[in-house]
Amino acid sequence: MRNTYLVCYDIANDKRLRKVFKTMRDYGDHLQYSVFECQFTPTDLARCRGELTDMIHHTEDQVLFIDLGPTDGRGERVISALGQPYSPVSAPCVIV
Repeated sequence: MRNTYLVCYDIANDKRLRKVFKTMRDYGDHLQYSVFECQFTPTDLARCRGELTDMIHHTEDQVLFIDLGPTDGRGERVISALGQPYSPVSAPCVIV
C-alpha cells in the first residue's frame, strides 16, 4: 500500500542541496523549491530516507516527511494557495 508524503527540506550547503534535489526528482513530483509530493511504499520510504541520510549533514540540514495518508481513494490532488497561484512545474528545474 502506498501513502502520499510531502517531503520538504532545508539544506545549508549548495552542493548538498543539489544532490538532495536530484535524488528527490527520482521519488516524486516537484511542487515548490524544496517541496516534493511522493507516493511511497514502506520500502520506497526506507530507501529514500537511507539515501538522504547518507548525503545530509545532520546538525545543519533538515528533511521533513509529512504523511498525508493512503494514496488509494484520495481523489484528485487539491492544492490551494495564498499569494501567487499554484501551477505545476512543467519544465525541469535547475539549481545553480
